[in-house]
Amino acid sequence: MSTLFVILAALCWGLSGGIGGILMADGWDPYVVSFYRGAIGFLFVLGWLALIPRGSGLSSRRLWLWSVVAGLGVAGNFAFYFVSIAEGSVAVAATLMYCAPVFVYLVSFVLKLERPTLLKWAAIAMVMVGIVLLTRVYETGAGGVTLIGAGAGLLAGLSYAIFIFGFKYAAPHGSPQAILVIAFAVLGAILIWPGDTEQTLAALGSPSWRLFAVLGVLGAGLSFILYVVGLSHTAPAVASIVAMVEPVTASLFGVVVLQETLVAVQVLGMGLILVTVTALSVNSRQRVA
Repeated sequence: MSTLFVILAALCWGLSGGIGGILMADGWDPYVVSFYRGAIGFLFVLGWLALIPRGSGLSSRRLWLWSVVAGLGVAGNFAFYFVSIAEGSVAVAATLMYCAPVFVYLVSFVLKLERPTLLKWAAIAMVMVGIVLLTRVYETGAGGVTLIGAGAGLLAGLSYAIFIFGFKYAAPHGSPQAILVIAFAVLGAILIWPGDTEQTLAALGSPSWRLFAVLGVLGAGLSFILYVVGLSHTAPAVASIVAMVEPVTASLFGVVVLQETLVAVQVLGMGLILVTVTALSVNSRQRVA
């Protein structure tokens, strides 16, 4: 059941990219979409904390510090992910975001938490090759993927890596639900500003409110709870592999529902990234375990 929870969480995150793509195709601002995804997620984790308040650690300064860092990370992840989708496609954005473990490695090298080896550098280089093939930056106007879209996708991955570090260092000082409550509160406080104010208010009474609700439930509320609960009882190597469900689901949604197209070289680049990043994650987490 725990592994199933992780799979369901990844599936929800993959679907949320497609739902966000539909909303933005209807003219909704990426920051407004990101804000509502996080705001609805906040209500879910707040309810979780209310049901299980014991051991929250809310009196700990370190919990607040690292939870705020996690909030900055998740805010950047949501916002840059949807900007990348708006500027490119769901498939490209989801795959670029999946590069997060590469950023974790690079930060770990700088902080001397991880020892760089030839194999790790080769894997990172392989991911870079995959990014070039996926975005086709070597061709002028290729595939409809702009530099902003590619850059935002990578920044979404970097932001997710920041969330991982923040959550990891906050975890010893309190409960997961307390960390997520603070993180999503920070997200809401940040993303309310860059979004279109008129759209933010109009969303509540628009015909699209059902999609916003589904996005928030699947993309932040239910998915984060499933992931945290499932991860606590799932082998790290298994979790790394099943995380591939997210970019694969998002890509299939983009191709089948949104009628996005991928040429052969982009599929090759996507495969290089997914396989290499998964292998890196499995190798790292097996050694940690």
